[in-house]
Amino acid sequence: MIFDTHAHYDSEAFDQDRGEVLQSLAGNGVGKVVNVGASLRGSMATCDLMQKYEFVYGAVGVHPNDVGELDEEKLDLLRSMLSYKKVVAVGEIGLDYYWGRESRELQQKWFRAQIELALEAELPVVIHSREAAQDTFDILRKYHFGKQGFRGGIIHCYSGSAEMAREYVKMGYNFGVGGIITFKNSRVLKEVVAEVPMENIVVETDCPYLTPVPHRSERNCSIYLPYVIEEIARVRGMTPAEVEDATYRNAMRIYGITDETCESEGGQYV
Repeated sequence: MIFDTHAHYDSEAFDQDRGEVLQSLAGNGVGKVVNVGASLRGSMATCDLMQKYEFVYGAVGVHPNDVGELDEEKLDLLRSMLSYKKVVAVGEIGLDYYWGRESRELQQKWFRAQIELALEAELPVVIHSREAAQDTFDILRKYHFGKQGFRGGIIHCYSGSAEMAREYVKMGYNFGVGGIITFKNSRVLKEVVAEVPMENIVVETDCPYLTPVPHRSERNCSIYLPYVIEEIARVRGMTPAEVEDATYRNAMRIYGITDETCESEGGQYV
């Protein structure tokens, strides 16, 4: 069974057929999905999806490109969502210096504030980092790692060095691996995947983005994760079945989901 640890089914890219796509996942071997908020609107939509679909869980948070919408009142709104039973992480949060839509200072301020939310709620974090590898690492090490309430988390779409990956592993973080590993220019990511312990790897789509080869021109969705799993298996010298099983168990552990909680929570999130 496949666990997609990072999806955006609230995206307008799924407005025409969201229900059909989600209902097709089980028949394609996808057992669970964490839909990840990237804005206040996206976080609220995530809560709606996890109420409607039993296999959908949620992460709530505001992406660094959208932190300009945050203030203390809206931070409290995010805090209130963390009490929902099926919210399993705070994210995606972090830094994005590539687009520069918000100042670095503002991004860092709200990154730290959302880290505090995760510590308060004792939830893992889902981290976005683009062209900001060192600052992301330094903030997590200073304000998150080892603090009361620390539950680790997932470095989404990891693009750093193998050396930094080793340090993240020591601190208890994990790596979300998606379609990029199937790209021709993914040499460094393949090195990371080959080197880090298997228990620190999960699979993700980031759908509708980052569709794996051979479907790169198409909208991404969870049914394409077997291509990611096959490439991880090739890189690590494992079978796809072994990778699928390991990444599913890793995701369940990281997000704190058990078979018992699945049965007791059903489709309710409050």
